[in-house]
Amino acid sequence: MTTCYVVDDEAHNITLLSNYIQRTPGLELVGTAEDPLVALHAITSEEVAPDIVFADVDMPQLTGVDLAGMINTHTEVVFATAYPDYALQAFEKNAIDYLVKPISYERFLQSVSKVRARISAKGKTAHEKEAAYIFVKSEVKGKIIRVDFNEIDFVEALQNYVRIHTGNGPVTTYLTMKEIGESLPENKFLRVHKSFIVNSDKIRAVEGNQIILDTKQTIALGASYRAVFLKAINGKLVISKRMP
Repeated sequence: MTTCYVVDDEAHNITLLSNYIQRTPGLELVGTAEDPLVALHAITSEEVAPDIVFADVDMPQLTGVDLAGMINTHTEVVFATAYPDYALQAFEKNAIDYLVKPISYERFLQSVSKVRARISAKGKTAHEKEAAYIFVKSEVKGKIIRVDFNEIDFVEALQNYVRIHTGNGPVTTYLTMKEIGESLPENKFLRVHKSFIVNSDKIRAVEGNQIILDTKQTIALGASYRAVFLKAINGKLVISKRMP
C-alpha cells in the first residue's frame, strides 16, 4: 500500500485530492493539513512518514517548495498548485511531478504511476546493494557457506542438487534451479539452459549456441532460453550506425 498525505491551505483542494486517493486502489490517505507547519511535523514523524506528499506551493508561513526541502528522501513530493511559474523551483527540490490546478483524475493517476515507478526502482536498487551474498547449506551436515554474488561464475543443476561454481571452488547444495534462481539478482544472472544459470559479468564471448566464460569454461545455450538471453546481451551490444 502506498501512503499519501495532502497539504493545502484551501480545504476544497484537500477534499478533491483526498477523494482521488481514496478511490484509487493501492493508495492510502494517512493525513491532511491546511497548515504546512502541522504537515511538516506529521510528515517527518515515524508514525506517518508517507510515501507521497501532495503539496500546494503558495501557502502562508511555509511554501510547498520550502516544505519539500525539509522532509526526508523516503518521501516523494508531488506539487499541486494553480501557479505553473514555480515548476523550476519544484524540480530543483527533486519533486517527481507538478500538477497544475484544476487537477483531473486522469492527470492524478499519471502522477501516481510516476511515483510508483520511482519507489519501485529505489526499492530494487536498495535491495541489490544490500543483498551482495547468500548463505547455503553445504554437503557437510550443520555447515553453511556464504556465497558472494560477484564470485559466482555459473550454477549447474545436479538432479536434486545444484552446484554453484565460484572463484573459490564449487559449492554443492540441496536446492532446485528455481529456488537458487529466485535468490540471485535477476539483472545479473541469466538462465541460459535448463541446467545452467550464468553470471553475465563472467561472459567472455558467445559463439553460436555456446557461451564462453572468463574461466574458459563453455556453457550450452538452450534453444528455449536463447531469445531472452540474446535480448539481455543485445542491450549492451555496440553496433556501428554506418552502412556496411
